[in-house]
Amino acid sequence: MELRITTLAERPELQGPMWRMLDLWPEFMLNDPIGWANIGRIVAELPEYVLIATDQEGAVVARAFSVPFQLHAEGRGELPATGWDQVLLWAFSDRRHGRIPDTVSAIEIAVGAGAQGRGVSARMLAALRENARGMGFREVVAPVRPSAKHLEPDAPMREYALRTREADGLPHDPWLRVHVRAGGVVETVAPASMTIAHSVERWREWTGLPFDTDGPVRVEGALVPVRSEASSGYAVYVEPNVWVRHRL
Repeated sequence: MELRITTLAERPELQGPMWRMLDLWPEFMLNDPIGWANIGRIVAELPEYVLIATDQEGAVVARAFSVPFQLHAEGRGELPATGWDQVLLWAFSDRRHGRIPDTVSAIEIAVGAGAQGRGVSARMLAALRENARGMGFREVVAPVRPSAKHLEPDAPMREYALRTREADGLPHDPWLRVHVRAGGVVETVAPASMTIAHSVERWREWTGLPFDTDGPVRVEGALVPVRSEASSGYAVYVEPNVWVRHRL
């Protein structure tokens, strides 16, 4: 598939088409409050960290968001257990306080519904790495959402993340496999990478499920069961991700 990959800073006219690209995220995933508050800020304040892929007709077929942050600031140093949410908070805190970033974190690589299964995600990951390298960074980290984990919601993420194929020793999960093939190293699990808490009424709207009892609820697209507290009127999804480190 022929692609042209550029930054949003280079082609700001693609912002609208980028947002209108049809992706495959489950509805509940669009309601993480930290993501809700900060994704738009990446586009507005850090367009050089936003990559957009267009096909030969000029249609947007993929996007990639990343953020710079200071991993080695005082009190940090380790990849956080609160993964995706935490790096977004760190990135904009660092920006507000004038801290010089030393690391780039991937935030999202999304491929349009019509371009799935054509190697686009691997090319976007390569472009994200190259974009960070071009700005002088020596490391990209990624709180990876394993693409097939939703098929095994009861499997512990730590066991799943380290599972490999007998034939070649590469990760069992397809998206983790793409990262490792690109030079990434699976480092650790972020057990509380994203937290989505809302009323059971809203969870019913998002999923079409009853959410009428207390206990775990298996939701299509979720990596682990959602915890329903129907008797108290709310449910909470705490998503684990897998930290992958890319040396540049």
